[in-house]
Amino acid sequence: MFSNDNVDIGSLDVIFHRMIETITNSKNDIFIISEQSRRSFEEMQAELEIIKQQIKILINESDILETRTKIAKQRLVEVSRFFDKYSEEQVREAYESANDLQIRLSLTRSEEKRLREKRDDLERRLRVLYDTIQRAEHIVNQVNVVLNYLTSDLKNVSAALEKAKIKQEFGIKIIASQEKERKRLSREIHDGPAQMMANVLMRSNLIERTYKERGIDAAIKEIAELKETVRDALSEVRRIIYDLRPMALDDLGIVPTLKKYLSTVMEYNEGVKIHFQSYSNEKRLPSDYEVSIFRLVQECVNNAMKHGKALDIWVKIEWLSNSVNILVKDNGKGFDKTSVKDQSFGIIGMRERIDLLKGTMDIQSNIGKGTSVTFKVPFPDNEIELEK
Repeated sequence: MFSNDNVDIGSLDVIFHRMIETITNSKNDIFIISEQSRRSFEEMQAELEIIKQQIKILINESDILETRTKIAKQRLVEVSRFFDKYSEEQVREAYESANDLQIRLSLTRSEEKRLREKRDDLERRLRVLYDTIQRAEHIVNQVNVVLNYLTSDLKNVSAALEKAKIKQEFGIKIIASQEKERKRLSREIHDGPAQMMANVLMRSNLIERTYKERGIDAAIKEIAELKETVRDALSEVRRIIYDLRPMALDDLGIVPTLKKYLSTVMEYNEGVKIHFQSYSNEKRLPSDYEVSIFRLVQECVNNAMKHGKALDIWVKIEWLSNSVNILVKDNGKGFDKTSVKDQSFGIIGMRERIDLLKGTMDIQSNIGKGTSVTFKVPFPDNEIELEK
């Protein structure tokens, strides 16, 4: 259950939107990190390709230098062995050539080793960076799923909670109305039929004494007055029962019951004129349908008299092939729909009833121009058409 004192829908809505904003900003930050990592990944890939090409070139150079170094060493060995056959200049050139090639080969191999180590480091960093990019994309996708859920399935959370609060208040209102109705019925029975029956009991005890003391004519007169009191009590009991549930609904159907009800309303409300019309052949509907339609008309008529202060009310029922249309219109003072909207407990109750019947309701009202309420109720599969 919601507590009206503890739930602040406005604050909850602000918190919800801040949460959405924070998640969105975090997603954007992750996306930026992912894009930066991707650019770094592409740059490192390009650098790795360059290093691989350099290593390939160095391997070729190393092979060439190794071959030339072997030839130069063989030349140096030959010159050294036959020292007397070669000049000093030739010996020096052989030595310098072999030494120079050996140094170049050593430097080339050293550079190749450095590049290989750099290549291995880049490949290791690329694997780590690739894993980081994959995780970032996975997180972004998960955040997108959460955001889609929050913004689509939960975007109306405040409206849903507000509706829940209204329904709770409506439930409390129903309970209060039930208690009020019980008190009213208790008071009516106590002040009406109960008092009448007590009077009947008292007067019935006096009939015998009246007969003995004043004769048969006085006793017969007392009995006639007693019958009138019993008749009034019975009429009052029937009126109370009719207000609870019109018994004619089960026997006669919705149209005759409404005619009788509206006629009774006019009798109890002097100056009010209710115009009732029913078009086409009436159909018998399941009991819950007929009771709901009766209560919808009853609510509209009561609202027209109580709140609208209407003196003329029109009730029209149109029986179609697969539905029934009900119009309740009055010439009362009307109301501003923008201020009342659908949060009136009377309107909420009517919407609850019409939703259970899978029907529709439309309310049109303007201040000073009266109110018009239209219901459309689709038939269930087991309606019965009556002959007029």
